[in-house]
Amino acid sequence: MKTKILLAALFLSALTIGCNGNDDNETVSFTAEEATANAQLDIMNNDVSQIVENQATAQDGFTGRDSQDAQDYLPTCATVTRIPEFGTGLETGQLVTKTIDFGTSGCPLSNGNILKGKIIVTFTYEPNATSHTINYTFDNFYHNAIKFDGNKTFTRVMGTSSANAETHPIVTMNMDFTATFPNGNVYHRVGSRVREITAGFNTPNILADNVYQVTGSWTTTLAGTPVLSSTITTPLIVKLNCGNIVEGVIEYERNGNTASLDYGDGECDNQAVFTFNGTPHTIVLGN
Repeated sequence: MKTKILLAALFLSALTIGCNGNDDNETVSFTAEEATANAQLDIMNNDVSQIVENQATAQDGFTGRDSQDAQDYLPTCATVTRIPEFGTGLETGQLVTKTIDFGTSGCPLSNGNILKGKIIVTFTYEPNATSHTINYTFDNFYHNAIKFDGNKTFTRVMGTSSANAETHPIVTMNMDFTATFPNGNVYHRVGSRVREITAGFNTPNILADNVYQVTGSWTTTLAGTPVLSSTITTPLIVKLNCGNIVEGVIEYERNGNTASLDYGDGECDNQAVFTFNGTPHTIVLGN
């Protein structure tokens, strides 16, 4: 059964075990605080990836979805500018830059997560291409008070998979960014994720019914600690109308020791189960 513990108590007490003799008995910690921080990075990835993909595919001829669909996904407190300017026709092979500005006071998405700053998206307009590469960077960007710096690249193709037998977008994301938390902790993440839509693609005007599956692996580094490797062992399930991941399991490895984070059975809530050394603990997610 799940063991609920106050999050503050988890932050104060690190769960530790010793490494093997090859590591000179160095103590390695898996903490609930670190698991929560990694989950918050995952939630940011999902929100930003949806925003960027939606804006990039809003160009005429790219997917058949028009710019109104893309704008409707964003809150009214967000503004979008484009080079070339909106209203200017695009030519095949032309570089397009879109700046999504969430302001400086806090702009809430429909799922409750709060954004500030800018995301700058660049791609080459190739309406007839079967694969598209989109790059984006952050400019003084915050997701739920966590500051993000760096860049991400994703490649979007149309295909089928075991997750969805119908032709649908499959997005491979390459990550290299840092996240600065309000307490001063700075995490650096490098890796890749594959994100594909499993429900809602055939109702482009109703984004709230979109469901995504995410797989992949990456490393995360916090200054003063060994590298933490993460692998999605049970695909993560993301519902666009929910602020948190609703299902799936991530396993962590550090110096031969393992832990896991289980997001549950599909219910839209703010909890996940962090398991270390055989003992499960419920942690609280979200903003």
